[in-house]
Amino acid sequence: MSYLPDNLLTGYRDFMSGRYATESERYRTLAKEGQKPETMVIACCDSRAAPETIFNASPGELFVVRNVANLVPPYEPDDKLHATSAALEFAVQSLKVKNIVVLGHGRCGGISAALNPMSEPLSPGDFIGRWMSLVAPAAQMVAGNDVMTASERQTAMERISIRFSLANLRTFPCVDILEKKGRLTLHGAWFDISSGELWAMDPATGDFERP
Repeated sequence: MSYLPDNLLTGYRDFMSGRYATESERYRTLAKEGQKPETMVIACCDSRAAPETIFNASPGELFVVRNVANLVPPYEPDDKLHATSAALEFAVQSLKVKNIVVLGHGRCGGISAALNPMSEPLSPGDFIGRWMSLVAPAAQMVAGNDVMTASERQTAMERISIRFSLANLRTFPCVDILEKKGRLTLHGAWFDISSGELWAMDPATGDFERP
């Protein structure tokens, strides 16, 4: 009896005979010595935009946290549960990463939901709606721009949300202090699923350019 979907088991067997066999020594070293990634990537949970695939990363190279629309909430040290903030705290304070990349992508469902709020939530909890309320003011401004086409508004909001998340990162004292000391660098990037193009954000202007 199989307790996992067949395609996952097939993929696992291919992994063991392929990549793991090739990089088994690296995996053993990581297991023994622990992880020491220099870069954290905050990405969307969209199945089409996996950072490890986009950057062709080796095991142990990237510390990745994924959520809907690659958002970073503001620093809120309260008694609520904060998964993204917890991952950020671990990456910065324990792993001491040198880079944090906020990676957005084209055709993001979360951004689409922010631009086109549903009249009825998917569930009584409205978790997506409440999560995307983090960018609601900007989404309302972009959604009301009739000069832009729907696809232009989508792309614009995807990139605006990246700048928004970078601003929220700086509300975390540990991030702000280390960045000012030159020990941590923040980056923004946007991936086009259709073309495979990667756009990097100019930190001085906020514009996105092909590297």
